Amino acid sequence: MADQQPDPTERFVYLVQHGQAEPKEKNPERPLTAEGRETVERVAAWAVRAGIVVGQVRHSGKLRAEQTAEIFAEKLKPTESITSYPGLGPNDDVQPVADALPDCPCSVMLVAHLPFLSRLAGLLLTGDAERQPVRFRQGGLVGLVREEGRWTVACVVPPELVPEA
Repeated sequence: MADQQPDPTERFVYLVQHGQAEPKEKNPERPLTAEGRETVERVAAWAVRAGIVVGQVRHSGKLRAEQTAEIFAEKLKPTESITSYPGLGPNDDVQPVADALPDCPCSVMLVAHLPFLSRLAGLLLTGDAERQPVRFRQGGLVGLVREEGRWTVACVVPPELVPEA
């Protein structure tokens, strides 16, 4: 990806699992830990170097997802402001989100949770939300692209493979 500019006519969806969060017992709001923040910052910096461009960054509204989305938005500078988006909760139905994606006017990043992200990827890639074709990592990024009416994997970026800048 870093060697070529993205095709402006292609529409990507980037699925990001929020970074590591404080345990509920320590803080019920579950903000990112220092390690979680560092991981997300490192992956977001990689995304910039790789030439990833998004028009929108959407998150579930939970603090850990919001903080992760803010870090990515700060680095990627989407054309629209980040927004809390209904239906991205851990156990929400993935079908409405999947149905809306082809109509997005730009590439979009969804910052959410498991099992939602695994189920969404399964539905988009295989037609079956119960299949899990991609393994998500906290702070990691999975890029999908829609080509000829189908979603395919463009990239999988586990944070442990992203070196410090």
